[in-house]
Formats: sequence, C-alpha cells, structure tokens
Amino acid sequence: MSAPRTPSSPQTSQTSQASQASQASPPKRGRGSGAVSLYAVFFLNGLVLASWAPRIPQVKEQLQLSDGQLGLALLGVALGSVPAMPTAGALVNRFGSRAVARSAVLVYAAAIALPGLAGSLPELLASLAVLGAAVGALDVAMNAHAVDLERSSGRTRISSFHALFSAGALAGALFGTLAAAGGVTPRAQFAVTAVVSLLAAGVAAATLRPSAHQYEHKHQHHDETEPARENELGREPEPGRAPGQKREPVRTRPSRFTPRLLLLSALGLCVLLIEGVVTDWGSVYLADSLHAAPGPAGAGYVAFALAMTVGRLYGDRAANRFGPARVVRIGALLTVAGSVVTLATGRPVVAVAFFALIGLGVAASFPLVVSAASRLHTGSPGTAVATVSTTGYFAFLAGPPLVGFLAEHSSVRAALLILPVLAVATALLAPLLRAEGRATTTHRPAPQTASRR
Repeated sequence: MSAPRTPSSPQTSQTSQASQASQASPPKRGRGSGAVSLYAVFFLNGLVLASWAPRIPQVKEQLQLSDGQLGLALLGVALGSVPAMPTAGALVNRFGSRAVARSAVLVYAAAIALPGLAGSLPELLASLAVLGAAVGALDVAMNAHAVDLERSSGRTRISSFHALFSAGALAGALFGTLAAAGGVTPRAQFAVTAVVSLLAAGVAAATLRPSAHQYEHKHQHHDETEPARENELGREPEPGRAPGQKREPVRTRPSRFTPRLLLLSALGLCVLLIEGVVTDWGSVYLADSLHAAPGPAGAGYVAFALAMTVGRLYGDRAANRFGPARVVRIGALLTVAGSVVTLATGRPVVAVAFFALIGLGVAASFPLVVSAASRLHTGSPGTAVATVSTTGYFAFLAGPPLVGFLAEHSSVRAALLILPVLAVATALLAPLLRAEGRATTTHRPAPQTASRR
C-alpha cells in the first residue's frame, strides 16, 4: 500500500509556486542584465588582437622576414580560426554561447603572449594559429550572444557591441603604438597585454549571463523529465495532458545554406577583408612605402580604429533611420574614396587621415550583416551567425597573407589596390540588407509549465 498523501500547507504551496515561476521565467536580458559583461568581452576581443597589429613591422624586422614570409606567418591566424568557427557554432547550439565565450576569452587573452616568444617563422606561424583558434571561437560565441539580446529588444543594437570591439581595438592600437615609440620590445608588450587581459577576462567570464538558448535547453530537459516527478510527488498533471505523459519538446528546423545566407556571407567577406588588410598591412605600408617612423606608422591603424569606434557608436541609429542597405552602400563609397587617396599620396599624415575615412566607411557594415543573418529562417541563429562569421573572418585573416603574396611579386602599394575593388563589391551587395529590414522581436515558444505569468 502506498502512503497517504499529505496535503501541502498554504505556505509550502506558495513557496512551490514561486519556485516554479522563477524557473519558468527566462533570464531578463538588457543593458543591466549581462549586457555589460558582453560589452567587456567585445572590448577585450578588439584590444588583444589590435595590440599585435602595430608591432608587426618590428616582429618582421626581428625575425628578418620578407613580405611573402610575413604573409605566410599571418596565415597562421586563419589556419587556427577557420576550423574553430564552425566547431564553436555547433558548441553554441549544444551548450549555449556563454560556455563557449567564457572558455575562449580566457585562452585568447593568454595566447597574445605567444607571438612575442617566437624566434623563427614556424614558431610565429604556430603561435598565431593558437591565437586564431581562440579568437575564432570567441567571435562566434559573442556574436550569437549579441544577436540574442538584439532580438529580445526588438531594435537594431548590434553595432553598439561592435563599437566596444572597435574601442578595444583603439585601446590596443594606442598601447602598441606607444610601446613601439618608447622602445618597448614586442615580447614585453605582449606579456603585459596577456596578464592584464587575463584579469579582465576572468571577471567578464564570471559575470556573463546565460543566453536564451541555454534557458530553452535547460527547460526542454525539465519538461521531458517533469512527468516522472509528478507521479513521484503525487502532483496533478496539467490540463490536457494525461498523468505521466511527456511534454512535447521545443524543436527547431535544421539549418539550411540558403542563397541569401551565402550572399550575406560574401558581403561579410568583402567587408572583413578590407578590415583585415588595413589591420595587418596599414602600418607596414606607412613604414615601408612611405618611410614613416615606428610611432607614426602605428598611427594609421589608430586612426582607422578610432573612426570605426565612432561609426559603430552611431551605426545602430543610422540603420534604424535610413535602413541598413543605405548605410552599408554609403560606407562603401567612403571606403573607395579613402583607399584611393591613401594609395595615391606620398605623405604619411595624409595617408593616416584617409585611413580614418576607410574605418568610418566599413564601421557599421559587418554588424549589420550579422544581424541580418540571425533573422534568416535557416533554423538556429547560432549556425547562421557561425556561417557568416566563418566566411567573413576567413577573409579577415586570410586576406593579409594574400596581400603579402601580391606584395612579394609587386609592391605593398600595388597589393593594396584590392581595397577599392572590395569596396565597390560591397556597394553592389548592399541591397541584400534591404530585404531583411530592421530587427524585430522573435517570439520563442514558451516552456509549458504549471505556473506561468
């Protein structure tokens, strides 16, 4: 015989209902609930890689690398990041973006010390591959987290996250430029960057809130196991469900590589190829072709990063007012003008000023591409974001080695003619964003619970 059921007291019932309600309510998302930590992750992402960019000429000189050998070394970042990105996308879909971002940001912060320890081309290639794998995984995870927050807010806001990336890039570029001008060795600078970044990454990782995917995965498991607990505790099942019957899990359609997703990936490729070429070859162009000193040579990337920060701070507002397609198209035209003048001038100060115009032109483009990809009906947004990110960041990281190969057989100035060509392609692909429209709130199926508000 089974033991008689003991009626629960009103206080116990109220406590149980409150507990169920707290479990049923998804984590609140917004500027005050996890967004600050995500902003910090974006900032660190930009800071770490940008602290490397101004020191590339000194690393090249120390290891006595040719333009072609430097291009091969820079390929290490792509070799690490490209396989890491789709892997990270799968892990985000399985475990949520927080788990991936927390691990990747810590590895990424420590990995910046490795290029300073390299004493040969193979060692530099291997160290940059580790750095690339970490930044690739982090890019996918943090962008998936950002588009989740954007969809919950119902308005375009992803450029604000990327503005923090650009602000971090500006800080890293300033630090690297000042270290170069002050005679600090790349090894010492990278070591300091790693220590400071690890401390900040630890705090950001500890306070990063779960994404909606983690919430849904947790409650899907809860819904499937709840009937057994109902039978054990003697609770009444929900109306319309027999005792012991499982709830239907929330299912998503499998991801599909639609033509629009592939074209958005091509647009992201053009934009990030421009960013990658300027990041890795801007200071080399100023130092080798225009004969600028180490400090002024690094100023080109500082101006580029500063303009990108400003552009991304106002990118959301511009996209909401004028539409993302027009913002990207006008930015592409600014990039054409900036790159043509930069390559035509023989004066470093003029080139630095127009590097800033290039930065302003490409500032909002990739965040808007990521936002559009996340709203495609391809299944999980994490997979769509990973597809666009993988393609774009492959260009960001593999483009500089291509420029190195071209420079080896011509000149750095001639190789950088790829910039206006890519900007024209960006302007032609910009209408893709018009069909996507602005960010809209996505209503996810709510978990079926006995107590729901």
